[in-house]
Amino acid sequence: MSAIRRKFGEDYQVVNTNQAVGFTAPAKRKRQRFVDKNGRCNVQHGNLGGETSRYISDLFTTLVDLKWRWNLLIFLLTYTVAWLIMAFMWWIIAYIRGDINHGHDESYTPCVANVYNFPSAFLFFIETEATIGYGYRYITEKCPEGIILFLFQSLLGSIVDAFLIGCMFIKMSQPKKRAETLMFSQDAVISQRDGKLCLMFRVGNLRNSHMVSAQIRCKLIKSRQTPEGEFLPLDQRELDVGFGTGADQLFLVSPLTICHEINPKSPFFDLSKRSLMNEQFEIVVILEGIVETTGMTCQARTSYTEDEVLWGHRFLPVMSLEDGFFRVDYSQFHNTFEVNTPPLSVKEQEENTSLPSPAPITPLSPSFGETRGRRERIFSLGGVSHFEEQGLGGGRLPSKLQRMSSRNGKESLRPGGGGGGGGGGGGAPPTEKAYSTGDLPLRVQRLGSIPCQPAEAEEQLKLQLRAVVKPGSETHPSGGGGGVSGGGERGEHDQHRLPLASVPSPNPMATAGGRPEDNLPAKLRRMNADR
Repeated sequence: MSAIRRKFGEDYQVVNTNQAVGFTAPAKRKRQRFVDKNGRCNVQHGNLGGETSRYISDLFTTLVDLKWRWNLLIFLLTYTVAWLIMAFMWWIIAYIRGDINHGHDESYTPCVANVYNFPSAFLFFIETEATIGYGYRYITEKCPEGIILFLFQSLLGSIVDAFLIGCMFIKMSQPKKRAETLMFSQDAVISQRDGKLCLMFRVGNLRNSHMVSAQIRCKLIKSRQTPEGEFLPLDQRELDVGFGTGADQLFLVSPLTICHEINPKSPFFDLSKRSLMNEQFEIVVILEGIVETTGMTCQARTSYTEDEVLWGHRFLPVMSLEDGFFRVDYSQFHNTFEVNTPPLSVKEQEENTSLPSPAPITPLSPSFGETRGRRERIFSLGGVSHFEEQGLGGGRLPSKLQRMSSRNGKESLRPGGGGGGGGGGGGAPPTEKAYSTGDLPLRVQRLGSIPCQPAEAEEQLKLQLRAVVKPGSETHPSGGGGGVSGGGERGEHDQHRLPLASVPSPNPMATAGGRPEDNLPAKLRRMNADR
């Protein structure tokens, strides 16, 4: 086997075999076959009734299809009976004319010279039929009935010769005998080829003469029941052995391995190694071609039952390169060896490959980037507005802080950016509000850097706001009391109109005085300065 691997590559790695033979087949159980291994169809026709006459109408084909012993018996009987009948007719003519009584009278002219009994009449017929012509027995001109019988004998003899000799010649040159030199492997195998599971068997030609236009076909014989409940005992299905690609057209010079790819269109799509033990089917292989020497069409047949299909095997190579020619070793023609083959069917393999891959497990705790982004969204000004809508803002914020936020927002939108008196005074009402974290106290701004969960952030926001602005405390705005009161009234009126998200606005530091601390009340600025 090492020599085989060196010659044909590591693909021929033997898994379980011995040196004598590639595979020792297990004991096969006896079962009824539809087609025998020699190609004979195991079918008998009975109860034909009146249809038997059809065989007589096609007598020549009937004689050719008969077995050799019956052909020889018919051949001998036909000639024997024909000779006896014709000899008897010549004896009748001699008896009627009285030639028998004057057999040795030289002055008498008989119908047939020297015919005076039945053996002499039989010899005359044989000499005439075989055109031997010994010259002792002959027809005279005094016997017109003998001349007519002679013509009838010649015509009948020609017909019998043509019929029987032609029948024997056709039977001897029948292309069935050419099929005897076409070989099929004893077993079929199932293994992978080119990454696909295939059913394979081997065919070879023992003669040097070729089979012209050789073509191979396969039929699957298996019983089945239709959806309508009809039972088909011997249903025939076609097995594709390369009809679409032209692989079924064989150049049968050396042994070839015929391959049937098992795919969704194949009857063996759901056949696995385990289900093969319980299946009952028969694969009929038909090889047809024209005999090169005679020009007759030849057909060779064989079959494989389920116990003759070996799962996970491959045929041993039989070709070798000699000095100037290729040699075929037919001693390894039927041998196989075991190879690694998945025991699953093609259907199961496709189902396994089509299953979705498991989804990655997401961590329960958010990542650092997600926590940071969510914390920034929570503690942005839009987030504060969102807390106000959820109940953290509005009435829960101190009223003084609400007035401060609304006043600072309005002042940042005024032309000139001043925080002077007359908060309820002139100027067009603002059409757009701009908010930033600079409008809040610095202690509130620092809440955005506290690493905590959203629920904890909500509680800390409440505590920080209560600590920064205590109930009842007063502020001393730097821009005049009137501005504060007017801004507070507008702030309480417009606090429910705060947007959920921050609206881009011009730089608040440029409009409010340069630094965020300048926009805060004096008391809050002193508190931040103390810290």
